[in-house]
Amino acid sequence: MEHNPSIREEAVILLRRGMPNRAVAEHLGIPRGTVGWWRHEDRKHRGENYVPPTDCPVCTGRHFDRSAYAYLLGLYLGDGHIISKHKQHHLSIFCDASWTGLVDAAEETMRLVMPMPRISRRTRAGCVEVKSYTHHWTCMFPQHGPGKKHERPIVLEGWQQEVVDAHPWAFIRGLIHSDGCRITNWTVRNGKRYEYPRYFFTNKSDDIRRLCTDTLTKVGVQWTVLARGSDPFNVSIARKESVALMDAHIGPKY
Repeated sequence: MEHNPSIREEAVILLRRGMPNRAVAEHLGIPRGTVGWWRHEDRKHRGENYVPPTDCPVCTGRHFDRSAYAYLLGLYLGDGHIISKHKQHHLSIFCDASWTGLVDAAEETMRLVMPMPRISRRTRAGCVEVKSYTHHWTCMFPQHGPGKKHERPIVLEGWQQEVVDAHPWAFIRGLIHSDGCRITNWTVRNGKRYEYPRYFFTNKSDDIRRLCTDTLTKVGVQWTVLARGSDPFNVSIARKESVALMDAHIGPKY
């Protein structure tokens, strides 16, 4: 569809003044894609190289919410992944659809760490994928790489370890909210049934489990490893004092 040259001229003027594509499109009553193309052509004509704006803390040195990042790091190591390829860059956190509070928490935490990227939710069978779109998530999570996490080394960089050390409970909460749970076990003694709460963290990666157990030890939580068959995938927290400590800082999923 051809547009009046005066409309295009007005759009370019508004764009050069810093008005967003959406606002220009709404103001002039034309498709947003058309405005985007005019912006691209104007930049090309002027020889301007476009660098997308970013609020990435690693690239800009911007201060960020470290407690929120520690929680998001736990979510990422448990149930997250990053897609980073041509014209497709995003961080995804997968949440059980029944835990609506965790879905909201994942989105809120992404915004606290990097407010600028667009966020969306995609509902799948039994789960919700929360996605934040920017290639800078690879800066924040340098553990990203080809293959599954349990098939490659997972080692925190120095600045990440400093964040975890400063906010250990936020990190543990992220791990439990992704690959952990709080359950009620029971046993029978002398003919009487006894029930007791217990926390589990289950992950195939030796490195991620070690990050979990090292942090649990630092905050005074006693843990054991329960093998599933011959695989020690389960970290168990069952001692009364340690469960009480976990309840005070983590609690059940919601």
